[in-house]
Amino acid sequence: MVRSGSRVALALVGILLSLAGSAATARTAVSVGSFAQLVPKPQRVVAGKGTFVLQPTAQIVVSPSGRAVAQVAADLAGALRRPLGYPLPLLRSSTSPPAGSVALKLGGPAGLGKEGYELRISPSHVTVLARAPAGLFYATQTLRQLLPAQIESRTVRPGPWALPVGSVRDVPRFGWRGAMLDVARHFLGVADVEHLIDAMARYKLNRLHLHLSDDQGWRIQITRRPRLTTHGANTAVGGGPGGYYTQREYKELVAYASRRYITVIPEIDMPGHSTAALSSYPSLTCNGKAPPVYTGIGVTANALCVRKASTYSFLEDVLREISALTPGPYIHIGGDEAAATTPADYVRFIKRAQSLVARYGKHVIGWDEIARAALAPTTVVQHWYGNGAASAARHGAKVVMSPAEHAYLDQKYNASTRLGLNWAGYISVEDAYRWDPVTAVAGVRARNVLGVEAPLWTETITTRAEMDYMFFPRLIGIAEIAWSPRTGRSWSEYRLRLAAQGDRLDALGIDFYRAPEVPWR
Repeated sequence: MVRSGSRVALALVGILLSLAGSAATARTAVSVGSFAQLVPKPQRVVAGKGTFVLQPTAQIVVSPSGRAVAQVAADLAGALRRPLGYPLPLLRSSTSPPAGSVALKLGGPAGLGKEGYELRISPSHVTVLARAPAGLFYATQTLRQLLPAQIESRTVRPGPWALPVGSVRDVPRFGWRGAMLDVARHFLGVADVEHLIDAMARYKLNRLHLHLSDDQGWRIQITRRPRLTTHGANTAVGGGPGGYYTQREYKELVAYASRRYITVIPEIDMPGHSTAALSSYPSLTCNGKAPPVYTGIGVTANALCVRKASTYSFLEDVLREISALTPGPYIHIGGDEAAATTPADYVRFIKRAQSLVARYGKHVIGWDEIARAALAPTTVVQHWYGNGAASAARHGAKVVMSPAEHAYLDQKYNASTRLGLNWAGYISVEDAYRWDPVTAVAGVRARNVLGVEAPLWTETITTRAEMDYMFFPRLIGIAEIAWSPRTGRSWSEYRLRLAAQGDRLDALGIDFYRAPEVPWR
């Protein structure tokens, strides 16, 4: 027994030494202030020699190119002033930037598109070049990642504040790079959503899909239908207090996201997942009787009565107000798990819902199931499960990829995860990274894929810390899949870059899961 125990002890020592060696390798491979730590991985990097050091006399220089460019420059200066303790004045100038400055200007090759950029760092100054303000914004996120993680601090920190000399040319792979937050099962307030928006922006995500209604709660004020919030918003899974966004709060969220180049996509789920609405307005049911509010974790058999005129009057009221509050081009109509609606009625309903959305100048996006109906040319299918996306793609539809087995970030990391569900399986940090949007579903080809979105359903999520824990760090991998070219990256090298993000996530106040497969610093 002693000899056997010794063998076990020696084996454990060997494992610990191996893990320590891996961590040491990671520290050697990725250093703070290195192009090798960037996430998402840029399209092209040329590393030079030396550094550019931000001095107390540094300026942010912006060419006179309009309000949006000036806003990007002002936001960069505002973010850097706090930890640097430097004044960082803004200078409008069309001449060559002075030594020691960071210059933002529009221009560059057409291939950069609306979101691409070029970042050039010399020992004397930094130049950011893009065709559009969004590209300048994404370049500033790269710039911040090249500075030490303390740049995200809310208090003045000691320097030096150095950037590596070199250049980056970067263009996103997909135009749709998103996350979905379910605020219907458990409500999360404005400050929590803004916290998520800030984190998304750091990793160049540009779509925030808000799931605003479900069986368990209605979360957006509709002035023509006040009981949706006075009654339908007053609970949550488990019987919590619920909550909702006033129209003013929602508009502020939309504006907050827009300033970070994130488009908000509101979802009003229909015809199923609608108990909160039915309980508020019994005229929406087929028998005219209101079901009780629902606090369970599952999906009810309740659905809008799709043959009644009152249903469409209700939807017009909701869609009119939601559309007026949302400058983005899409309204999500859900459409999933509508088992209580007959197939024929469902097809007719989806056709009519598309017409209603179009009446208010928006395009429809819906889950896989909507592909059972004839889709308008502008309708987008969001794949989560099943064959709907492939069917729609065969008819030329565009698809957003959210396969449950890879992208549903409410699924547990492993069997010991205290939060989340596991009906789609466990999704480790590696599993969330090791898939590709153009090969994930047979029949969906590259030309069909608009991009990628990672949903977080909140049946078990009640707080910001729990939201962070389930989103991060998996959402960072989703961001890279959506932004970076497929070639030139792999899990083995990504895990080292991700490890270098740990200090930055701490500085941002993100309570993330420290996955054992990542050699965190």
